[in-house]
Amino acid sequence: MGCAMKVGWGLINILMVISNLQQCVLGLSKVPCFFIFGDSLSDSGNNNYLATTAKANYSPYGIDFALGPAGRFCNGETRVDIITKILGFNNYIPSFATASTSDIHNGLNYASSGSGILEETGRILGELFSLNQQLQNHKETIKNLVAKLGTVDSATQYLKKCLYSVGMGTNDYVNNYFSIVSSFNMLLYDLEKFTESLIHQYSKQLRILHHLGARKIVLFGLGPLGSTPYTTNAFPVNTTKNMNNGAKLFNKKLKSLVDQLNTELTDAKFIYVNVYQMMSSDVLLSSGFKVLNKSCCTVLNATMACYPFCTPSCENRKEYVYWDGFHPTQAMNRILAQRSYEAVHPSDVHPFDISHLLKL
Repeated sequence: MGCAMKVGWGLINILMVISNLQQCVLGLSKVPCFFIFGDSLSDSGNNNYLATTAKANYSPYGIDFALGPAGRFCNGETRVDIITKILGFNNYIPSFATASTSDIHNGLNYASSGSGILEETGRILGELFSLNQQLQNHKETIKNLVAKLGTVDSATQYLKKCLYSVGMGTNDYVNNYFSIVSSFNMLLYDLEKFTESLIHQYSKQLRILHHLGARKIVLFGLGPLGSTPYTTNAFPVNTTKNMNNGAKLFNKKLKSLVDQLNTELTDAKFIYVNVYQMMSSDVLLSSGFKVLNKSCCTVLNATMACYPFCTPSCENRKEYVYWDGFHPTQAMNRILAQRSYEAVHPSDVHPFDISHLLKL
């Protein structure tokens, strides 16, 4: 009788823990957890703890952010921060570098500024978490989640309900293929072959993510890489045109990859977000932006970074597309987040938006 009572109370305690988790997470958000992989467009502070020059933990970064200069390459929220709020989470998804075991049921942000699909991308900037390393970090998270939930099956079922965001490729072009100081790839491959090899590697990494339990995956395409304040100042016109051509080529192949993955991995669903389309001049002007190709903050030596502790010269940050030489303002990130969650135009996403993905 006493033994039966103990077993009974043990089961009750487990059910109470699960119930509390559901109330704590599902009751407040559209998904139980949100896992984020990417580069500086999504980094929420992982690079603060790495030996790298790719950091944004100083003002004027974070001038419009409640936590100040926390490591985001923006004046305020990144696109994944805004999606997090749309999903209904009360707090931002914690960065992998700062998260405790108690945080992991909400998801983690593994994004690392300067990182890429290729292992060597961004290494000239110092330490970073490449996409391969981000996947390794996620494996560690899953181990902790299994320990927390009790069984592998419990963790597997939990992860199936989560949303995954992946946004990579930008640095593989800007800080690798087109880099004057670090690239051998341009000597070895033309743009078409380089992009093919990049997508091939990306496909393998996304399949690993699926193997780790991801079932609802959002893939952000590349924006107009050659049209940023940094690239237009640092590279000749023919190079910036090729950068944009590279972004378009990558996006075209990524969209096809989404179709392939959805066909082959029938228990999952991948969607493609057309960032390039959302950053077209027509969309920007109709959205109220007035300054399309200049940085809002004063940048250091025509690089992409804001000059440290310098007050931004722009009067209205909501009118600027770019915060520094490369990264969007919070106002631009709002457009990207809102239209990826609920498409305004059919070309914004493929095959459908995040809101429809969550219903599957």
